[in-house]
Amino acid sequence: MRADLLFDDIAGLDEALAAVDGFDAVLVGGLLRPRPAQAGGLSGLADAVAGTPLASRVAEAAEKASAGGGDEGHFVALAAARTALLGSVHDALVARVDEVTGRPVADPWAAGPDSGEERAGNLLVAARGWLCDLARAGWQGIDHELVGGATPVVSAMLPDPALRRLATLLDGFAAELAACCPGASLERVPVRRWADLWARALLLTLPGAASGPAVGEVSGRLLPLGVDVQEHATAVQAQVHAVFEPADGGVSRLVRASVSAPKPDTVVGAGLWQVLRPHMSLLAAVGEGRAVDLDAMPLTAEGDLLWDDARARAGEPADVFATARVALPVAAACAVSPLDRHPVRIAVPVLVEGYGVEGYGVERDGMEDARDVAGRVVLDVAGCRLRVDTGRVPAAGPLTPQAVASSGACLGLLRWDAGEFLLQPLAVERTVRKKPVAVHAGAWVGGTSDKAGARAEKAATDAVAVLRERAGKLLRK
Repeated sequence: MRADLLFDDIAGLDEALAAVDGFDAVLVGGLLRPRPAQAGGLSGLADAVAGTPLASRVAEAAEKASAGGGDEGHFVALAAARTALLGSVHDALVARVDEVTGRPVADPWAAGPDSGEERAGNLLVAARGWLCDLARAGWQGIDHELVGGATPVVSAMLPDPALRRLATLLDGFAAELAACCPGASLERVPVRRWADLWARALLLTLPGAASGPAVGEVSGRLLPLGVDVQEHATAVQAQVHAVFEPADGGVSRLVRASVSAPKPDTVVGAGLWQVLRPHMSLLAAVGEGRAVDLDAMPLTAEGDLLWDDARARAGEPADVFATARVALPVAAACAVSPLDRHPVRIAVPVLVEGYGVEGYGVERDGMEDARDVAGRVVLDVAGCRLRVDTGRVPAAGPLTPQAVASSGACLGLLRWDAGEFLLQPLAVERTVRKKPVAVHAGAWVGGTSDKAGARAEKAATDAVAVLRERAGKLLRK
């Protein structure tokens, strides 16, 4: 791993992000009556895509929007330009990561069959109209009446599976906006996030944009690397990153398999496994440190396994760090769909070894507790300082920042945030009594003898049992 390449400048990266930031600032005040300062953000976006197939349409859209006369077509063009710029940033960062790891390059993107959302074109038009009204008002101009306009659109979309992806996005976006109304009183606006959600939703209203990736069936051996736990107050998802080795001897692939479940906000920590555990046999294999044999398992062009327990069976023991040292370096990443090309989506499994550690009581320059100013552990990899995003270490396992700080090898996800690459740990290897000992974020998926973890498990069991009892009473009524 050429860690030094992670810190070299990438040509054009700052300029592309500056153009995106300029346009995002325009959305704060809105496009109904743009101020002179907003015209600069619009023209900057148009200049950034000059020389591309979008150039003429975006230039026209920027001119019309600057005069307050932009229509839906103009707003779509602006959203497309913004998405294309972030896509170029994503591609440049991924190319740099490929150079750092030396892995095979992903295959070209392959789209699946048309989802047929044109059948509900009127709903797409309604959603597009609501999003354009948001852009005209700006984030500082939102109120409950404007935000509530999404409710009938979402309600009409949800019954149609082809529209459910967009409906879910609109529903969550509207809920965030409603929680912040009125916009005029906002002290802090999540500028990048809301612009991301707005642009993505607007492009998904175009016919054909919501078509999913191509899906095929694969057979072979799956070697888990680690579990990324993503928690919300009312939902949790466990995403397993793994290397797939085809039975026909083809190129190994980096793949993912996800399981999610609703939960009460009282279920936290190790208790999360209570709601996830019944849904996927892969989680059991991760907890036991085993490979999984797949037979005709659906796999999308983006590398997501559509998990079916009937097509999987537990295989032989498979050590995660052995997989990372032997199989991971030759595994190719899968393609990313055009609308998903965004820097926030980057999560590349890497193995880092032979580093020094700064942080959590590790001595540096004669001082104790020499943590980085951002509160993260920092790995010194061949003279380069790679920050560890300890905020992403889940409380649902034994992996802690202290364990990372005392480790000699770290298997994690390389991410990019706020202008730099970060490492999210999935597992670390420590030396205990002269023997290597692995600590995994998903070690408690099958249960734990840890006192704190056992208490969380019991509390979750009690909470889920009470909820099921109450739900049963309501259904009987």
